[in-house]
Amino acid sequence: MSAVRLYGFPLSTYVNVARLVLTHKGVPYDFHDLEPDMGGPRHLALHPFNRVPILEHGDFLLYETAAIIAYVDDAFPGPKLTPSDLKLRARMNQWISNLSAYYYPYIAFHLGHERIVYPALGVAPDEKVVAAALPRIRTALDVMERELQHGREFLITSEPTLADYALLPCMTTLSMTPEGADMLMSRNLIMRWRSRMEALPAAIHVRAEVAPHVAMPVEHARTWVNSHRPYYR
Repeated sequence: MSAVRLYGFPLSTYVNVARLVLTHKGVPYDFHDLEPDMGGPRHLALHPFNRVPILEHGDFLLYETAAIIAYVDDAFPGPKLTPSDLKLRARMNQWISNLSAYYYPYIAFHLGHERIVYPALGVAPDEKVVAAALPRIRTALDVMERELQHGREFLITSEPTLADYALLPCMTTLSMTPEGADMLMSRNLIMRWRSRMEALPAAIHVRAEVAPHVAMPVEHARTWVNSHRPYYR
């Protein structure tokens, strides 16, 4: 048994950010699928806000993705994903914050749920939620496209950082929706960035781990219709 355990459910965007960083760093870990326990006492004992992922390292328990990936990069040997330069590190942290504020909510929480998660459960999508998300996603993609115009292969430097791994699963979710695939096709620099990221060994490994679960509905998401779904008049 590994000294490191990651808790979550296989199709979680944020869980797969943590998986990517652990894999890139070469950290052996056990994955514990919380799907049967989501929202129950066992899950809430690990994460009081009813979310994933959660990292367990020995007797140390940590939740929140940004905190987890920063800890993994500092706590374990292997290729560093945090720039040593102060300004580059600040820019990396800005992008990780961007993910939670401007990318994930509209790409995964709005569009991804309505086009992927709910239909797999037999729940009709709410087109008002989709319509509200699309202009915000376009703005977020335009910002990312402009950032990549500086000639770098990745968001911050010529090597991937925590920011690149943080954004990748969200872009994968976006590409699985018809609207997202269409928006991505017109943004060549993001497409090239994504191709570079998907070719990294960590991405190949995690994609293979997740693949068997892609066609499976996220059963606990049935409750999200009432607890997670945004409401637009």
